[in-house]
Amino acid sequence: MHPFRFAVQGGPWRDPAATIALARTVESLGYDELYSSDHIGGADPYVPLVHAAAATERIAFGPLVLNNEFHHPALLARTVATADVLSGGRMILGLGTGYAASEHEAIGLELRPPKERVDRFDECAAILRDLLTDGSCHRTGAHHDVELDDLGIHPARPVPILIGGFGRRVVAVAGRYADIFQFTGLVHASDGSPTAGGFALAEVERRAEWLTEASDGRRIERSALVQACFVGDDAPSAAELGERFELDEQTVNDTPFALSGSVDQIVDKLQRLRDRTGISHYVVREPEAFAPIVEALSGR
Repeated sequence: MHPFRFAVQGGPWRDPAATIALARTVESLGYDELYSSDHIGGADPYVPLVHAAAATERIAFGPLVLNNEFHHPALLARTVATADVLSGGRMILGLGTGYAASEHEAIGLELRPPKERVDRFDECAAILRDLLTDGSCHRTGAHHDVELDDLGIHPARPVPILIGGFGRRVVAVAGRYADIFQFTGLVHASDGSPTAGGFALAEVERRAEWLTEASDGRRIERSALVQACFVGDDAPSAAELGERFELDEQTVNDTPFALSGSVDQIVDKLQRLRDRTGISHYVVREPEAFAPIVEALSGR
């Protein structure tokens, strides 16, 4: 099993001083990574991270996750490699298939049907893995033909790839190319609207089995993006969180995507979840509230 590691997804990314303050706070609290996001109407996913990296010493940075449909893989590899060099080798590539129909419509970009989207995602992941490891790629596919001997800028080290998703084919892509696979509790409809359809522990365990089958012995770190996190005596009960997500109390008690209770209760839950699913990497959005958990489990 991997030791526990913890990260934060946050912002704001439009304010230089606030970006630096957040990054320094996250680093001082013992987290390993700070993540941005990739949405039309928001800041660029990488530029603020380079700014934050210049003001910190240890933590890594990445988008959680890039919408693959917005990016050409070779041009994206150039961006990631440049950011990695400028950060001293502290960038991560978070990648997903994309889902928000409204964002695609806003810029006149077709949102491909799920099968085509995953087909292209598979191609792009292979191209990115090549370019961010060796700096070269020679692949011909249905969506991209890349014949590139030298990307021209090489990352400080092979950039870790985090792939997040739900479906079996996306899990299989992660098994081939990812260093980290992130389970997601939210499942998106064809228009991008989210539901808590992936919260059940049985769903996580099923996808964990798929990942084991697809990884062919590769050691892939397993991650969860926490959708609700409350630490302390006033933390809401499982029944209260169940009302929020339209889930039963037992599902909330078991899921890795909702954490609520005392430090000891959450520590115990994360240890039990690692035993059952292998999840050792957690991303939260409440860095200060969750810091006692980081202190208790990080590196264990």
